Amino acid sequence: MSSETLQLPLGVRIWENELAGLSVPLQEGFTFSRLENSSDSYRFTVVVSPDRVGTIVRSFAKLLPEEAFFILEFYEEEVDPGVEGHPEPTVYYSPYLPPAEIIETLEGFLPRLIHDGFVGFGLANNRAGVELFYSEEKVLTCFTGNHLRTLNLLTNVGLRHVPELAFPTDLGHDHLSLLCHERSDLPAPFSGMPEPELDYLHFCGQLVDLLEMYPVEETLSFFLSKREQDEIEQRLTKHPEALDSVEDDFGGLLLDWNDFVEECAEGFQGDLWEYRFGLKLRDLIQFVIEGVSPALAAKLLEIITEADDKFHRSLIDRRKRLDPPDDVPVREDRFWYQGVVRNQGVSLRRDLIRQGWFKP
Repeated sequence: MSSETLQLPLGVRIWENELAGLSVPLQEGFTFSRLENSSDSYRFTVVVSPDRVGTIVRSFAKLLPEEAFFILEFYEEEVDPGVEGHPEPTVYYSPYLPPAEIIETLEGFLPRLIHDGFVGFGLANNRAGVELFYSEEKVLTCFTGNHLRTLNLLTNVGLRHVPELAFPTDLGHDHLSLLCHERSDLPAPFSGMPEPELDYLHFCGQLVDLLEMYPVEETLSFFLSKREQDEIEQRLTKHPEALDSVEDDFGGLLLDWNDFVEECAEGFQGDLWEYRFGLKLRDLIQFVIEGVSPALAAKLLEIITEADDKFHRSLIDRRKRLDPPDDVPVREDRFWYQGVVRNQGVSLRRDLIRQGWFKP
């Protein structure tokens, strides 16, 4: 099967001089490879014309478990396409919902989400280790542990594997919102929409409200496959209290530790009980690290290395030690209990004084 020529969405415009230098037209297709630092997960990168994106998203949703969450990324601050260093987009997540319910809500929005150059969106289930995201660059990326199922999905919509696939985003290009186009140049259904309905701030805001979405800070990026999460869950069953604390998604615990470290660096405003709770997050992570395979343990340590180093640097009075709890047994001599963070808020400092921390 020959590749189809790539049709670009309205939100991406490649510079004319770049197009003139191409020896062959850009084509549809996909590449895939094993995900870095993973033995059983893959990354698919898909270049596809906009008229196929909706079909892929709907087909992907049918492969998801009973629940998934919707991801929406857009710029809440005004972006000047001609200025470098524009602000970062805001990322929103929905609660976990039935995938069919998410797709039903999206139907009236999909053409705008697909074509607007300042919007990205996707579907994911962390526990299942699977995600599909259509970026503002208008490239689809899929992370999955079942590469055969994804291969089947893509070939069923007429795409083929192209190992040396050319990506339009490798060429000089501009991003355009739907409002950047003259109304007379817009195809249906956009040509008949009122102007506010073409404003991505408006229709993204509607989706945020409809799906009760909330903003997230993606300060830590990692991917845990279903097999890895099964192994983590098996370890947590060795300590039921830890399993109850982690609930459904161990990845959330890694993010919580990272957030706690950031809060400590900026100035911890909680009391001593809340500070100890933050340290216990690291206890639970260590409990898992010490009971999983060496490869997974190394991966988890790599994920939290930056946060660990940052927290270690923030500690003072290291000759003193807070008493670690006994309910999460680990072998590690826990550095996070040696000393206390430098930037103490009023409540934490008050509780440390009451405990006698500052006595000679």
